[in-house]
Amino acid sequence: MAKRVLAIGIEPGNVDYSAIPQFTPELVRGYIEAQLLRLRDLGYEVTSCLIDLDATAEASVAAALREASFDCIVIGAGLREPKERLLLFEKVLNLVHRLAPNAAICFNTTPADTAEAVQRWIDP
Repeated sequence: MAKRVLAIGIEPGNVDYSAIPQFTPELVRGYIEAQLLRLRDLGYEVTSCLIDLDATAEASVAAALREASFDCIVIGAGLREPKERLLLFEKVLNLVHRLAPNAAICFNTTPADTAEAVQRWIDP
């Protein structure tokens, strides 16, 4: 049976790219899609949970976590930086801890290394 992965990140259209002008919503979306496809090709069953930066974020994460049991939860780098998102990151992390206590938790460093983050913690 394939290991289940939940990938939580910020909806690329809701990110301010002024500090990283080399990125665009389309480019980040492309990286995300490529990583999800790569994880599937590696044998994982993957669910994507892209969240807004408003009050709906927690509800979206909670709904995804209640939909299925996951072996690993990967939390995107966009939730950890900049520091203005620290409270949202903490809320997401605590939801994962509470609703998926048996899942491994991992973090990517860019939209292009999600598969490596998952592979550090679980085999397909």
